[in-house]
Amino acid sequence: MFREGISILLPVLGLVGVSVGMIVYLVGVAVYAPREKVERRLDRTLGGSQSFQADATMPLPDEPFWQRVVAPLFQGLSRQVMRITPVGWSNSLRHKLVLAGNPGGLETGQFLVIYILVICVFTFGAFILTVGADQQILFAGIGLGLGLLLPDMWLKQRIQARQKAILKTLPSFLDLLTVSVEAGLGFDAALSKVTSREQGPLVEEFQRVLQEIRMGKARRDALRDLGGRTEVKELSSFLSALIQADQLGVSVGNVLRVQAQQMRRSRRQRAEEAAMKAPIKMLFPLVLFIFPSLFIVLLGPAVIQMVGTFGQIMR
Repeated sequence: MFREGISILLPVLGLVGVSVGMIVYLVGVAVYAPREKVERRLDRTLGGSQSFQADATMPLPDEPFWQRVVAPLFQGLSRQVMRITPVGWSNSLRHKLVLAGNPGGLETGQFLVIYILVICVFTFGAFILTVGADQQILFAGIGLGLGLLLPDMWLKQRIQARQKAILKTLPSFLDLLTVSVEAGLGFDAALSKVTSREQGPLVEEFQRVLQEIRMGKARRDALRDLGGRTEVKELSSFLSALIQADQLGVSVGNVLRVQAQQMRRSRRQRAEEAAMKAPIKMLFPLVLFIFPSLFIVLLGPAVIQMVGTFGQIMR
């Protein structure tokens, strides 16, 4: 039993030690940065002065504590984490953050720092809260697993929610775009008109497309990049049709009209599919919660009476 406890304890303690050592190292590297960076930060804080002189009448910096201390430290930690992160994992995580719409303006290194902090908090929290328990190492392992899973689950949930929002607003967005183009506006002007009146992740993505086109990027490249940033099948098919129409010189109005009709048909089919799945989804709560309650209410008195009758017969 003692050997089994040691065999479980050593990997967990090793992982905890590595995590603590990594955090201490990253904090040390971020705090003890080169002197030039500190001098530039002081110059920027003190309004561009070349030297720091202690003065009782010196005005306090306007920036809050977060921007002066916490944000630079967080940026330093994120840069150090990115240096030791495998390229494939960082690229995959960067793509997931793009699909999620970069929630909170998080970059890849910043999300990795939060990931490490969540792992350490859950692991140490579970270890400390269960001090004196027989299964303390087991609870620490459970906390470690939760710390590893929760950030990734949160990111996947944000991706799915954003894709659902895009898919939900796509048919009405195409209808407005089709009406604007048929009214005589060009595609870029109609897109600008619609995006100025609507809100949501789809509108934000098309606003980015307009900005890229104005900066000189080809329309087909901007639309293709939009498909890669969202990975919504219906939107990708619509963008492919637009790119082909742009290459072949087909009227954009006809393409938009056909795509809008197809999107409305797809939305109706998804609604019918959800309606057909509803009885199956209702089966589990019926069997687990509603039917037992009904059986207790309907058959309970009869069972009690039968038990009483059999008890009198047995006597």
